[in-house]
Parts: sequence; structure tokens; C-alpha cells
Amino acid sequence: MSALIERQPGNRHSIAIETTDAAHYAASRRRLTAAQRRWLRDSGFEAAPGTFALLADPAGKLVRVLVGVDAHDPLGALAALPASLPEANYHLASEGVPADPIQAALGWALGAYQFARYRQAKRAPARLVVSAAELQQLAPLVEATNRVRDLVNTPTEDMGPKQLADAVKQLGKTHKAKVREWVGDELLKANFPTIHAVGRASHRAPRLIELNWGKSSHPKLVVVGKGVCFDTGGLNLKSSDGMRWMKKDMGGAAHAIALAGLIMQANLPVRLTLLIPAVENSVAGNAMRPGEVIITRAGHTVEIDNTDAEGRLVLCDALAYGAEQKPELIVDFATLTGAARVALGPDLPALFANDQTLATDVLAAGHAVNDPLWQLPLWRPYRRMLDSYLADFANAGPSRHAGAITAALYLERFVPAGMPWLHLDTYAWNDGDRPGRPRGGEAMGLRALFAFLQQRYRG
Repeated sequence: MSALIERQPGNRHSIAIETTDAAHYAASRRRLTAAQRRWLRDSGFEAAPGTFALLADPAGKLVRVLVGVDAHDPLGALAALPASLPEANYHLASEGVPADPIQAALGWALGAYQFARYRQAKRAPARLVVSAAELQQLAPLVEATNRVRDLVNTPTEDMGPKQLADAVKQLGKTHKAKVREWVGDELLKANFPTIHAVGRASHRAPRLIELNWGKSSHPKLVVVGKGVCFDTGGLNLKSSDGMRWMKKDMGGAAHAIALAGLIMQANLPVRLTLLIPAVENSVAGNAMRPGEVIITRAGHTVEIDNTDAEGRLVLCDALAYGAEQKPELIVDFATLTGAARVALGPDLPALFANDQTLATDVLAAGHAVNDPLWQLPLWRPYRRMLDSYLADFANAGPSRHAGAITAALYLERFVPAGMPWLHLDTYAWNDGDRPGRPRGGEAMGLRALFAFLQQRYRG
């Protein structure tokens, strides 16, 4: 949180940042000296979104920054500045375009992120001065977002199934939660056959990690995250382009871990179970083959049509186990399908829900916190696309149509009828650098789900 610092009594040594746009620029200029107005004219500043101008006093000291903003993007208003402004303390001025101070400060903090595990950080970020109340509200969200980013950005050699389990254990230690795991052949003994089948070909054993926290008297909440630490595609081997970024295929687990941390830090009145099936989908002599049939934990028989449709396999056993605990709500996160990206692009996670009121509430929460989602339908007639001639159903089918929907329909079979369930098919990645969204791992849908849970359980 070095990019945000708490305002201290008597601290007047910060530089004002004034937000402006084309409609307010004339008023902004009137507050400036003649020399400053000449500088703006000569430098070509016109308050376009994403641009800024540094303004000095007669002695040449930086005293003000004008920033062009888009009123429709409050999160991005200041997001480019931590890495662009001179290293100093700044504060958001009261003049200019009305700005949501929480959203602006959150964008600032998210824009300050750097992943420096393997190389030195480029520079220290500029710092934004905020109130103690604002810092208290923002710090958990920034920490959770950066936890997702760090986990996803870490290469698989340093973020395999064991390291993912270590991240859960550390979270459990921080919040005094109970953590246990089933590793390797323990998965078969405990009846988690699909998790084992996907991960058995790797030299690093597959596992299921479970964290439990909260009072028994509180409503039960189960959060599940797909933890495929690397996905070769198995015997249905991916192309080199398709495999290049598959270290991020544990992005669902990263989101679930971060959400669990937010829930526990906020002390939400829930009885939380976090489930992370963690595997590598590798190629070896004992890899699962297309055409095999697996009897899942729920008792359904599944024909393996495609070994590259492995995420739904590791999730289905975890969902079935979570459902056995009779929760009030199940939420799962997964980097599940390329089809969701084709349908919605990289920025919009696909939301599926078996209850429309539930979906409406989540969408509204995402809109309120500028963390958008888009609902896709559980169009049950498409279940026929997963038909199998020898098993209850297949994990994939011959058609490329509606891939995100058929994947969600597969998962839905493992959630009992009438049990509220949310499924987020998220990209967890930025393909390029943008203000507040640096290239690499990204939290998408995390703040939306947390806001929804806060409303649901705090009222």
C-alpha cells in the first residue's frame, strides 16, 4: 500500500491534483496564473482523458497537476499517475470535475502495482494522500487484487499445486482458519476421482485444499476456484500459442483465495469453506485419454471427449463435495473457456447463475463498484451438446458452439436443484498495459462478488 498514505494532522506538504475535462477546462484555467495558462497553451494540454499537465509556481516548484478525465471511467481517472508523476505526495483537490474519491484512489493504487519477484521494480510510485477511513476501506481491496495478480503472474515452477496450497495455508494462519488437503492417491481414497485423473500425469501430485472458517451458527458459504497451475491440454495437446500463457489457468483459484481473504478480513457473518482443486494437466504414460469414462464423486459417469476440457473436471468433484455441506450459496471462479472471451472479450467475465434474482444482485453490485460482469444463459437445451453414447454425459462435444454455456451446464449437473450457485468464467489477465491494469494477471469479478456478499450478509 505504499502508493496510498494516510493523511496526518498538519500534513500540508502534498501537491493538489485537479481533475478536468473539456466541459470544465475553462473553469480550471481561470484558477491559474497567467504564466501557468501560457504553459498549458504552449504544451498543448487540452484536458483529453488520460493526459496531464504539471504546473509550477514562480520559483519553479511543482504545485498542481491538471488531469484530463472521462466521467464514465472513475476508476481510471488517476490510474496512470503513480508511475508517471514525479515521486512525491499528492492529494485530490476539491475543485474540478466531481470525482468519487474512493474510486479515484482505488484506481491510483491499482495503477501503482508492479510485479517485482524476478526483477527490480522500475521506480517507486507517486503517493496519494487519503483519509484514514478511505485507507481502511481501500487497503483490503488493493491487497486482494494484488494477491490475484501475484499468484497469476508467478510462473508454474514457483506456483505449482504445492505452492498454491501454501498460499491457502498462509491465509488460514493469518485468519486462524482450519486447512487440510488431500494429495496424490489420497484423492482416490477420499473419492475425488476427476481431480486425480486430471493431475496424475504430472511429476507434482494433484491435491484438493480445503479451508474452513467462521461460526457454525452462520449461513454456509462455499467458494471454489479452479487451480490448474499449468495446462498443456493433456493428450489433446495445445498448440504453442495456446499453451504460452497457461500458467494463468489457476486464475480462478487466485480469485477464490483472494475473496476468502476479503471475507475473513471483513469478518462477514458466514461459515466459509474454500475449496481449491490444484493440478497440472500434463502429458505422460499415465495421462487420462480421450474416450475414458470416469465415475465422478457425484456418481455421474463422464466420458472424456477432450482432455483439454480439464477445468470442469477438477471443479465438478469440488462442487459436489461443497454441495454435500448443504451451503446457502456456492460460488466458483474459473478461467474456464476461450469461448467466453470470444463472446465477451477480455474485460468482461461471464456470469452464470441458477437463480435470476441472485444474478441481478451480483450484476448490480459489479456496476456499483466498477467491476463489470455480463450474464450468459444456462440454456438447458444445449445439454444435448454434451451427450455421450456410453456414459451419462461427456466433458465436451463435437460442436464449438456455445462453449462457455455448455461448460457451465456441465458444472450445473453437480449442484443440487434449488441450491443457489454462481459461476464466473473469468480471463484473469490483461493482454497489454493500460492505466490501472498492467499487463499480466488481473482480478476480474473479485470486487463485484465481494460487494455482493457484503450486501447479502450484512444487509
